[in-house]
Amino acid sequence: MSGPVSIPVAKAKTRADKRGAELLFQVLTEREENNSVAIASNESFGGWTKTFTDPRLCAAIVDRLTFGGNILETGTDSYRLAHTRAQQAAASS
Repeated sequence: MSGPVSIPVAKAKTRADKRGAELLFQVLTEREENNSVAIASNESFGGWTKTFTDPRLCAAIVDRLTFGGNILETGTDSYRLAHTRAQQAAASS
C-alpha cells in the first residue's frame, strides 16, 4: 500500500467483528514506518472498545496508531450531531 490513507472511526452504532478489527490492525502494521495514516473519530480512544470489542486487539490498534504519531484534538462537538439535535428539538416543540 502506498500513499496516505484516511480511516474514519465514528461513535459506535455497530460493532466491528473480530475479523474486521484484525484486518485494520494488519493494515496499520503494514503501513507502520512506511506511510502515513489519518484517523478521524468523535470518540475518545477509551471509547473504542464499544466498536472493537476485543479489548486486547483494541489496545493493540490504539498502540499502533499512537506510537510515534501526532494526535490532534479539536475539542469541538460534532456539527452534524448539534444540527440533528436542534432539528429534533424544533420538531418536538
